[in-house]
Amino acid sequence: MGGVLLLGAACSSNGGGGTAAGGGSNDTAATGGATGGAATPSQETPKASTAVLNVEPKDGAVDVNPTNGVKVGVTGGKLTTVEVTDKDGKAVAGAITADGLGWAPSGALTVGMAYKVNVQATDPAGLVSASTTTFTTLTPAKTVSTNDNIADNATYGVGMIVSVKFNKAIKNQDAVLNGITFVASDGTTVKGHWFGSQRLDFRPEKYWNPGTKVTIKYRLKNVEVAPGIYGDVDKDEPFVIGRSQVSTADSATHQMTVVRDGKSTVLPVTLGDAKNPSWNGTMVISSKEKVTRMNSQTVGLGAEYDIQDVPHAMRLTDSGTFVHGNYWANPFGKSNASHGCVSMQDVQGGSDTSVAGKFFNDSMIGDPVTIKNSTSATVKPDNGLSGWTMDFKNW
Repeated sequence: MGGVLLLGAACSSNGGGGTAAGGGSNDTAATGGATGGAATPSQETPKASTAVLNVEPKDGAVDVNPTNGVKVGVTGGKLTTVEVTDKDGKAVAGAITADGLGWAPSGALTVGMAYKVNVQATDPAGLVSASTTTFTTLTPAKTVSTNDNIADNATYGVGMIVSVKFNKAIKNQDAVLNGITFVASDGTTVKGHWFGSQRLDFRPEKYWNPGTKVTIKYRLKNVEVAPGIYGDVDKDEPFVIGRSQVSTADSATHQMTVVRDGKSTVLPVTLGDAKNPSWNGTMVISSKEKVTRMNSQTVGLGAEYDIQDVPHAMRLTDSGTFVHGNYWANPFGKSNASHGCVSMQDVQGGSDTSVAGKFFNDSMIGDPVTIKNSTSATVKPDNGLSGWTMDFKNW
């Protein structure tokens, strides 16, 4: 993006799944489907910010130099927020320059660590430009970096899937699988499944029980993961399962039923239209952004839309399906008008009292969201945290 917002932030449903752009539901709001698309002739197209962000390294970069690997700049505006955090949520120290045009860390990064960069800037008219990217720093020779999507002692929803990624191909997969074990306070059994040679996901047979305390035990430092290459970590990583919230969006009725600790609420929504239907199947909220940019080019939809301030965005797939707020149209509960995302009523800038704002504040990473009655195929299990679509006997 020059100004980048990557991570496939845009709704899209073309393709078959996986992590490739365009493999998720087609929608303007990101990885999957929703009303976040280009305005129809009867709708007003949101004004684009003139602030152009430049974030280095580029999204998805690996083996980044930890000494001077991160640089953030902007033209046509001023930086307002720069947040660089590691996979545990620990912030990287740094400061926006006095002129508001740049940011750099005040020290070196950690080797073999996954980082997230969230940047926002405003132009002279006050319009927001946003970017969210990730990268991984290099690791010493003959070791492999191990990064998962769990932060120590964090709380997640009942649909949480633990996804472990390695920066090198793993040849001795059984040895690595045996070196990562789970201990759950209620005795829940957890199994791992390899997606290729660099991703290993874990889940129980059914959703976690609310309140379960879980500890991941990594014992990989003495494991030869490939000829001459060893693991890099021996540690315990605890987390907790919070309350239960399970949501089901129905493409036929344009309604989403949210069941929270046994109590049901129905929300009017819009899903993917006939040209860009939403994925069917169960997905999991993997990240939350109060505002993000959604660009159709990141999901293979050309120049259909570029909305720089999509509010209350919650990612469901790597290919661009989101649950998000929509302030530029009003099809909720009446029709399907998105590019694949699940979108709901909001206002520009986002409001805590809007339908989207309330759902955003009530949701957490790990909450499952199922889409049904769409004309699209079922989302693939490696497209985001969508492993619930795979039968456990095949997991």
